[in-house]
Amino acid sequence: MNIRTSFPYQTTHEDLRVPLSDGSLLYARVWRPLTDQPVPALLEYLPHRLTDWTAQRDFRRHPWYAGHGYASVRVDVRGHGNSEGRPGDEYSVTELADGVEVVNWLAAQPWCDGKVGMFGISWGGVNSLQIAALAPEPLKAIVTVCSTDDRYDNDVHYMGGSVLAVDTHAWAAALLAFTSRPPDPRYVGEAWRDMWIERLEAVQPLIHTWLAHQTRDRYWRHGSICEDYGAIKAAVLAVGGWHDPYRDTVLRLVEHLPSDRVRGLIGPWSHRYPDRGLPPGPATGFLQETLRWWDHWLKGKGTLPEPLLRAYVTDSHRPATAYGALPGRWVGEPAWPSPNVTTVTYACQGTPVLVRSPMYTGIDAGRFLPIGGDADLPPDQREEDARSVCFEFPVAEETWVLGRPRVRLRVTAGAARGQVVARVCDIAPDGSSTLVTRGALNLSARQGRDRAVPWAPGTTEEVTFELNAIGHAFPPGHRIRLAVSSAYWPWIWPQPDSAAGFTLDPAGSFLEVPVREREFDRNIRFEEPGQAEPPGATRGVAADGWSPATLDEPRPERLVVRDVARGAWRLEVDPRYGGTRMYPDGLECTEDALETYAIDEADPLSARTRSDWSIRLHRPERGWDTAVRTRSEISCEGDHFVTSDEVICTEGGRVLFHRTWEKRIPRTAG
Repeated sequence: MNIRTSFPYQTTHEDLRVPLSDGSLLYARVWRPLTDQPVPALLEYLPHRLTDWTAQRDFRRHPWYAGHGYASVRVDVRGHGNSEGRPGDEYSVTELADGVEVVNWLAAQPWCDGKVGMFGISWGGVNSLQIAALAPEPLKAIVTVCSTDDRYDNDVHYMGGSVLAVDTHAWAAALLAFTSRPPDPRYVGEAWRDMWIERLEAVQPLIHTWLAHQTRDRYWRHGSICEDYGAIKAAVLAVGGWHDPYRDTVLRLVEHLPSDRVRGLIGPWSHRYPDRGLPPGPATGFLQETLRWWDHWLKGKGTLPEPLLRAYVTDSHRPATAYGALPGRWVGEPAWPSPNVTTVTYACQGTPVLVRSPMYTGIDAGRFLPIGGDADLPPDQREEDARSVCFEFPVAEETWVLGRPRVRLRVTAGAARGQVVARVCDIAPDGSSTLVTRGALNLSARQGRDRAVPWAPGTTEEVTFELNAIGHAFPPGHRIRLAVSSAYWPWIWPQPDSAAGFTLDPAGSFLEVPVREREFDRNIRFEEPGQAEPPGATRGVAADGWSPATLDEPRPERLVVRDVARGAWRLEVDPRYGGTRMYPDGLECTEDALETYAIDEADPLSARTRSDWSIRLHRPERGWDTAVRTRSEISCEGDHFVTSDEVICTEGGRVLFHRTWEKRIPRTAG
């Protein structure tokens, strides 16, 4: 990593407040080049607390842009961090309307030349797309990283019409804890307590809303820019990674947006910026790539000679839960769908077979949202394959896959509800099985994600669904394995009848693979990663020695516990947010989280999740000491999800707020 300390422009930064039309003030931090000339502005707009939670990341990126002649601005969403107002749902109408106001406010500042760009990863990448779809006039270009154009079927809530138990639960629990954090008195003064209480009174577990909308209805269509790609007038640089669950969005954007103002980039990365250097790599000079983009669209400089889509096709690799730099090569596509890609169909062979997987199938699925951890990615899939019905296709010559494979399966279901999961694995001569891609379908969603159509027990239908996109090279002598299962816990919440499984007829079942020509682009190159120097936040124990009990001893990132006698399985996940960070401004922040997913191998109704969070924000010099503890649980009865949530907030050890929620939500589809 090349840490830059000198740039073409000297820079300065200041904290200020952006006024909204209703009188609310949003907290912002602005980095600007020292110049008398107005410059374009770049906006990153997030709920994730710019004065602490994203401070390290912000100081690596925003000063870098400022040093190259841009006013780079980080703003906390209403009701979060040190911004005024009450928090709301993800990507609410209010959040997006506020974002449009911020864009227009930036364009009107004397240090801005009237042109604005937006960028962000994950939440910030998503609302960049959504605000671009609202088309404020000053917004000329965006960079959206690891984001989604489809909030229902390509986000953390649902997959193929099924509830994503793993991240619907985990993300709702995390947001409950994050939203309950107080403003910081260093930045908002004595009003912090009143602001905190106002927020806490407005907090609601978002799991209630997400589970109340189990099909692709109006709620999910809001903010899903796939509903109308034509609404986007700004130029879009879309970036993703093959180990990020949102990567399909990049392919849809380059397919549906005008080719003269969109570019796509997909590497081997996880849910991280490509220059972070976290596994898997290789890392790239991403800030330099985005600077070319900003210079072209906001300053009218340079050209964009790269192809419409640049994608990394990885070489075959042994299964592992983390990789350094994955070997492979870059390919360039002039259009998408690409003229270099042809669909090859593999026909399954054999007689009808019962697919009835144990409920813990999926225990080796890996993390849904990998972030570069040691246990993020799926281990060897042989045990998962043994719990599935498998079909194999020998590889005679090297086969490059680029795009979304698809399965067509002839299914006879014995129950009204169920799901089917398909995985494609790369089988080496020694038998090791590396997961390449996967997909799932709730059988009630087979006629569309916007409706739930029960299966008539005993009847046979052909179901078709796509798997996640991938770039992968199968070498000769390997085998392509299609593994089909009726369960995938804890990714997919099991249907009440899913223990019955279904019968699969190979005679009417196929795997369709997008095979690319074996030719790479020697002209695709990237500079070495470079960033600005961050402030000196450190990790350690808080000044008074306080830490959650669970941090006293290190624990595994992912721990599988099996009760052999009961046939019960439990997955414990440490999402690796934990530890204490001490910031240069004197703040001590300590976080800990533990997620638990449990199921009995033969009982779909035994599935249950739990997440526990503790967060402490402490300023010793001020005597300011606050803590947030939350508990979130989900289980399922035959026709209802059952949720239980609790928030406890303390100031100086005294309970300031305590609330619990118990809710039964009808299970209509997911």
